[in-house]
Amino acid sequence: MEEQESPALAPAAPHSPDTMGMSAEDERAASPRDEEWPEAEKAEKLARGAALKWASGVFYRPEKLEGLGHYRSRETQRNSSIQSRLKSTVQSYLEGGLQQMRALVEEHVQLASVVQVLPQIFSVHEVFSHTLQLLHGQRLLEAHAELMMVEHLRDDILSQLHLRGLSSAQTTVLSYFSGLQQLNETLARQLWDIVGSSLRLVREDPVLFVTAVRIIEREEKIDDTLLLEATFLPPGRPKGWRQKFYHVLQGTITGPRFRAAHVEAEGPGLARHLAALQKDIVSELRVVKDLMVQCVPAHYNILGVCTATYHQALTSHLQEILREDLDKQGLFLLLEWALHVYHSPEMMGHPDLLPEVDVSALGPLMSPELVDQTERRYVVKVKASVLEWMQRTLEVEFKEWFREEEPETDHQGFFQSALPAIVMQMLNENIQVASLINDSLQQKVYNMALEELEAFLGRLREALVQCGKEHQQDRAVPKYYVSYLLAMLNNNLALSNSVSSLHPDTAHREVPASLRAALDRMQKKACQLLLEELLLDLQPLCLQLPSRKWLSGSQLVGSMCEVIDKYAKHFSHVRKPVFTLLLMESELLVASQYLRALMQRKMVCKSEEERGQLCDRLLQDTTQLRELFCGLGLDQSQQSLEAVFALRELICLKDPALLSLEVLGFITKYPDASDEHISTLLDLRGDVSKEVRHVVLEMMAQHPQVLPEGYRPIFSTILVPVPELPFCLRKGKCA
Repeated sequence: MEEQESPALAPAAPHSPDTMGMSAEDERAASPRDEEWPEAEKAEKLARGAALKWASGVFYRPEKLEGLGHYRSRETQRNSSIQSRLKSTVQSYLEGGLQQMRALVEEHVQLASVVQVLPQIFSVHEVFSHTLQLLHGQRLLEAHAELMMVEHLRDDILSQLHLRGLSSAQTTVLSYFSGLQQLNETLARQLWDIVGSSLRLVREDPVLFVTAVRIIEREEKIDDTLLLEATFLPPGRPKGWRQKFYHVLQGTITGPRFRAAHVEAEGPGLARHLAALQKDIVSELRVVKDLMVQCVPAHYNILGVCTATYHQALTSHLQEILREDLDKQGLFLLLEWALHVYHSPEMMGHPDLLPEVDVSALGPLMSPELVDQTERRYVVKVKASVLEWMQRTLEVEFKEWFREEEPETDHQGFFQSALPAIVMQMLNENIQVASLINDSLQQKVYNMALEELEAFLGRLREALVQCGKEHQQDRAVPKYYVSYLLAMLNNNLALSNSVSSLHPDTAHREVPASLRAALDRMQKKACQLLLEELLLDLQPLCLQLPSRKWLSGSQLVGSMCEVIDKYAKHFSHVRKPVFTLLLMESELLVASQYLRALMQRKMVCKSEEERGQLCDRLLQDTTQLRELFCGLGLDQSQQSLEAVFALRELICLKDPALLSLEVLGFITKYPDASDEHISTLLDLRGDVSKEVRHVVLEMMAQHPQVLPEGYRPIFSTILVPVPELPFCLRKGKCA
């Protein structure tokens, strides 16, 4: 009940003395805010009344005052929370109401900036006209300054539109500033014309060139700045004029002079073209080194760029030229120019260019593969030339054979012709010329030279064979057939002795086996043709052997000696190694023909007296022939006539029963003697019985012979006629 009564006292409790002494009018006068907001005053009074009522109800007892601190803390937190929510609500309200205000302010600022640049915008077309006049007057720096100003204005406007997302308005701006493109193009054309004439301008008046470089550098800085910001790139950016500068300069360097269409494929025209390139490049690099480098920033590395451009242009140019069907002189010129002239003091190694110009790091003008390919093409061309020249030499050589005079002789009296000198000089000159390029080409030409020489010897041998066939049909043509054959042998010997000198390396001057074989075949063929001539003159005499007239003291061998001596005098016009060979072959021919005649079954000794006459005649003939050849310089140990002496012993043997032993000695010395040869010799005696013949042949069967190494066959070249069998019926078989 007491707690219910206490609220009546509650309104008076919270009033302080100051508050209680102030009237309501004073309070309204003290708070102008209340005058403006009467609802606030009423709300405050209600709140105070409610608070007093609540406090009087809670704290009417003294013991309740102990909880005053707790109530105060709770109400303070509650009050702070209410104030925070209130501030947040008010701030949200204010921000929502000020958004439009803020947009208007921003638009006002933008419009103010636009108003400030309106004079510039209105003067754009006037600036365009003025800039164009400056460009026509080549006042490039002033024109470029105005151009940059207008571009900056346009790009500023476009950037603002880009940030606000007003892409549709950009089209209008671009249309308004469309004249910028024409100005840019006009300026660019003038710049590239200047750069294209830079080599001339830096010599005559470098100011214009320097101006162009300054403008290019300005544009490069603008490009770099815009690319670094990377927020908005205006149309036409980056311009990349420095790269364009390099491109135009390189295009100027690689001009019409590097077009292969203007290059002649023949050697003289190509030589003039390469000489002009050499002169122009050295002259222009001098200008770059001495003048142009002073007109551009150091980081342009203008000398290095120009040097590399010339190098690459030449590399491509040489490849284009090589696509043409160049002759051997043209191929040689390109190899010499690329491998030697280019790096020489006459070109890239010129004293006026060193040490700044250095092409060593740029690689070769021609790759190793291209060099090898070009070398092979050159060798093919040289081979065709050599083949043509050799064929002409061969034709001239055999045309000489049909002259009415003997071949020329050297100071020692040996027959010769100009063929070896012509052939060797031609081959040697080509090898020496190739050595001016490099060892690789020299080796290739050397290998080709040996191959062509070998092929030439084959054609020469075929020509000899053909000439020999024609001579056999008419031995009077050529008149000096034997003499020219001897000259050919001397020529072959000269080729054999000089071929080793073709090799550039003295330590490897070994004649290849195939070429040595070709030289040997050539020599053998010429010797064979000479021996055939000798045989044709000896055959009529050999046909008269053996005969009764011959046994009685004929001069057949004397006539044979005259023929041999005549040929030996011819042979004296050939050099000694071949002369000795011809003597040996002639002696073997005479011996084999003499033996062949004896084995033709033309005569059989009818008595011991005839055998004695035969032995005497054989001794006289063989001795006469042996002495002839000894007198000509052929040693007795080198002669095959010893076989006739050995055969004579078989015929002179008195007791036929001892023939088997004598024949054994004979076949041991002449292992190529067959059963037919021995049987024919036994027939020539005329006194050998069937039993003795059987014993002899049986003994030969029991002692087969093997030809020793180095043995010169004589009997194997002699064919024995087959004896006629008795008791044969005509057109029938033997019984």
